[in-house]
Amino acid sequence: MQFSTKIFPQADLQSAKQLKTSLKSLLTQNTDCLVLGYSQADFDGVAASKTAKSKAGLLAELDLLLGGAISHAMVLGDLDGKQASICLLRADKSWSANAVKAKRVLLLCMGDLQSSTDRSLTAYAKVARAGLKALSGGSIENALWFAPSFTLSKASEMIAQEVRLAVQYAGDQAYRFGVRQPAMKFKVKDKADEFKHLIFAGNDACAKELKLAVEQGGAIVEGMHLAKDLGNLPPNICTPTYLGKTAQGLAKKTSLKVEVLGLKQIEALGMGSFLSVAKGSDTPPQFIVMRHQGGKVGEAPVVLVGKGITFDTGGISLKPGEAMDEMKYDMCGAASVIGTMYSTALMKLKKNVIGVIPTCENMPSGRATRPGDIVKSMSGQTIEILNTDAEGRLILCDALTYVERFKPKAVIDIATLTGACVIALGHVHSGLFSDDESLVNALTKAGQDSLDTVWRLPLDAAYHEQLKSNFADVANIGGRPAGSVTAACFLSRFTEKYKWAHLDIAGTAWKSGAAKGSTGRPVPLLVNYLLEQK
Repeated sequence: MQFSTKIFPQADLQSAKQLKTSLKSLLTQNTDCLVLGYSQADFDGVAASKTAKSKAGLLAELDLLLGGAISHAMVLGDLDGKQASICLLRADKSWSANAVKAKRVLLLCMGDLQSSTDRSLTAYAKVARAGLKALSGGSIENALWFAPSFTLSKASEMIAQEVRLAVQYAGDQAYRFGVRQPAMKFKVKDKADEFKHLIFAGNDACAKELKLAVEQGGAIVEGMHLAKDLGNLPPNICTPTYLGKTAQGLAKKTSLKVEVLGLKQIEALGMGSFLSVAKGSDTPPQFIVMRHQGGKVGEAPVVLVGKGITFDTGGISLKPGEAMDEMKYDMCGAASVIGTMYSTALMKLKKNVIGVIPTCENMPSGRATRPGDIVKSMSGQTIEILNTDAEGRLILCDALTYVERFKPKAVIDIATLTGACVIALGHVHSGLFSDDESLVNALTKAGQDSLDTVWRLPLDAAYHEQLKSNFADVANIGGRPAGSVTAACFLSRFTEKYKWAHLDIAGTAWKSGAAKGSTGRPVPLLVNYLLEQK
């Protein structure tokens, strides 16, 4: 999917004086489809014109330029004032008489813009999704989307949010694993969508914000696509070594600096907890460090830490066979970090960001760690492993100790950590754990702005009681009650030297069933968070 911008300097559909000339300038564009938003008030204006002598509003003026096509659509019941309703008009001879060159006009209803509910970003997302769905899957190859006709507010921040979100959804809709990875789909080849080019049009009032939002949205899409590819690849392809090579490949085409540490280097660092998970597999572990130096020299970086279990059998604490194939998605935390770092580099973000990824397989073998084993972490804390299927926290804790050397501004770890989080939050929100209020607020806002949302869960000291061990400093599980909370509490023991938040994405990183596949979350959340950092 290609994204671009086009500016019509004086186009303003909100101005009665400029409405007619603005519509004419848009309709004379050579495009497969012109996309416009209208309100319930615009619809009511056309409806009222049936009994009144004069017509008023966007749809009424458009009706005159399109030879009565709007009125005809209303008679047929194809056009109404309900939010997210769509009406696709196709060119006929009357259009050419008015010099209309657009082959189609797609009208999307924004609803009642006097209502706070209909003016929400969630409401806009509903409308945008409906419009993008109508553009996809047919013969439309390109479309001109006039962004100011959709805006809920003239504030530049809101326009940027809306456009970024529309780009994000368009890219998400266009994603086809079989097209991007043709060698992986051996039966029926996915076909690329005919809809390939979305042009966001604006005016002088929003030109700067529009261009930047499209660039940022495109970078988010690229990061999401990469994260989806990595998640969807089979585990015999997407191994720890493959993740390392993918990161190194990004360094060749962006400004990212990448270092991949192997087994001996990991051993030299004293990462006994990480290595206890990796030792059951014949595939060697990797420790990936990705650096984006967009900020000032010496400026404290934001550090992202992603769980990279490329396949999780549970180890000796073997998982049930049903749906175990989905454990290839246990590296989606790592995939989201790689995707976010790629997005960051593409948009040349003027901040310092570091991505850290411990990655290995969790396999049963004669060398595998056993329940009851005690290992020593890089921090020096000893861990009694009561369940080898609670392995994500074991690789993350050493990574969280490692990142102390960067003296970070903040650290966020991202992991498909617990099934308990899926039970608690389902597939809507990612779980958010942190004791730092400013970090919680920033991540919550980023989630709201990108509609890649989070929900805060507790980290009370009382939960640490469940992690007590008779034989080590800490146990790696705390029993079934509050499983996602105790997992976060475990990680918190290794993060006392910096601001930290944990995102449990077990319920949001991928979908099961007929729609099985990686979602690319939480790349939009993380990128929006980074964009907002001062």
